[in-house]
Amino acid sequence: MSELPQYPPIDPTTFDLIVIGTGLPESVIAAAASTSGKTVLHLDPNPFYGSHFASLSIPEFNSFLNSNSAPPASQSCPETACPSDDPNLSIINLNCRSLYSDLEISSFSPTLLEECSRKFLLDLAGPRVLFCADKAIDLMLKSEASQYVEFKSIDASFIGDGDGALLAVPDSRAAIFKDKSLSLIQKNQLMRFLKLVEGHLRATAASERETASRISVEDLESPFVDFLTKMKLPAKIKSIVLYAIAMADRDQENKEISKQVLKTKDGVDRLALYQSSIGRFANASGPFIYPIYGQGELPQAFCRRAAVKGCIYVSSVEINPNLEFQSSGNYKGVKLASGQELFSNKLLLDPAFTKSSPTSSPDDSLCARFDFLTAQNVKSKVVKGICITKSSLKPDVPNLLVLYPPQSLYPEQSTTVRVLQIGGNSAICPMGMFVIYLSASCEDVAEGKKLLNRAMSALLSFPDCSESSSIASDENVSHPVGAEEGKPTLLWSALYAQELQTTGQSDCIASSPTPDGDLDYNSVFHATLELFQTMYPDTDLFPATNPSDEHSGENAES
Repeated sequence: MSELPQYPPIDPTTFDLIVIGTGLPESVIAAAASTSGKTVLHLDPNPFYGSHFASLSIPEFNSFLNSNSAPPASQSCPETACPSDDPNLSIINLNCRSLYSDLEISSFSPTLLEECSRKFLLDLAGPRVLFCADKAIDLMLKSEASQYVEFKSIDASFIGDGDGALLAVPDSRAAIFKDKSLSLIQKNQLMRFLKLVEGHLRATAASERETASRISVEDLESPFVDFLTKMKLPAKIKSIVLYAIAMADRDQENKEISKQVLKTKDGVDRLALYQSSIGRFANASGPFIYPIYGQGELPQAFCRRAAVKGCIYVSSVEINPNLEFQSSGNYKGVKLASGQELFSNKLLLDPAFTKSSPTSSPDDSLCARFDFLTAQNVKSKVVKGICITKSSLKPDVPNLLVLYPPQSLYPEQSTTVRVLQIGGNSAICPMGMFVIYLSASCEDVAEGKKLLNRAMSALLSFPDCSESSSIASDENVSHPVGAEEGKPTLLWSALYAQELQTTGQSDCIASSPTPDGDLDYNSVFHATLELFQTMYPDTDLFPATNPSDEHSGENAES
């Protein structure tokens, strides 16, 4: 990363809220707090917006992950001991640890990519889309952040297998009857099931007393996969419903190893979200949309909203903060690497910041109150991949989604692999090129990489490795070399693992969540809104404002 510029002291020095990091959760909370009339200072050590949700050029992507992917022992920022001259003041050092590991970057066409490397916008957060009808869209409309971002439709969704076949997801009545891979019996079975779900949802919305069309309470509490079996749906239809429509992550058939068994009530809710997303926006052909210029536009939209409401932004600032506490144990403020002290009632931290030992604390219990700022809050990982090609996985389909259900790539596969291809019409790469994102949740990074490599081998053709440049390689994985008919040829790829971390809070200090392993933003927004309500329980989230008080912004189109 380039050397950070020297900034003059920040003025004023006292705020209602200081936010460190411009990831999506931090940006939403900064915008919400600013909209409610609070004074907010938003800091970021990076020269770009978005933190772990950013969209970066190839040089920026390489630089960020290379400087943030070292083993934890060598990744911690230097402990900047700041002994206090005030004996009644306690200080806790914060370290900056890496959320990323096991980075592999390979370039099979260095000359070609070097010419246009800054024309790419690669998403750090991996494959991710928005449902047209989900709460994230509703929040963007309510907050008016939607006026700062535009979207493109995901043109089609497919289910893949280990042989490279891609079968269209029959997600509507028209798609079901056009589908040539389903028999007439299977089409009727799927149609009857969708009608049953629609009848249940109508009955639930119409009247509390109407029970004839409802799914029973017992069935709603049972595993969704058991309910599908009870409905006599064949394995192929169950796989489509579970993994391509309800978006289940883990193997639902094997309850012994699955930590996330989907209940029927949740499966029905996901089907309802999927179906209500189709047709919500006139220019979205399916249920999913993707931000033009990449996912990094979403946090930027909320940052712009916050700035309109008076939030102060300072980027490229060396932070390495120390938390300062009064003798009573109450949070006072932060001390930056420059030595400047900033004061606030509350503090929200990027998830990369972790607690070190107290430099000068008369009370060990003070440090114990902030144990959530430690690596022990990590629950699991997601392995992500990015590939660049010059042809689409499907001719004439620039933006598409591919799901590999459990056991579709090999028998031991226990989690879904998600693949998202975005073309140049979304302004994230030159026209005629495509960026393919892959992800799989895992407990073991080696297993996660094996999954992504299998998916890449099923989808792509690998050039002669002797002509490539590589930062790291996996000697245990081999790919077929040479052009394969009908498959795009790989030009560049990256594989890396990211820790999954939840929110945490104690008193006036909170930590935001990392990007999760989901395909959509629902869980991220849900965790963010819960965190905001905990921080400000008596504050409305984005209350209605007078339009005459607002600055004009760009029109949003979905």
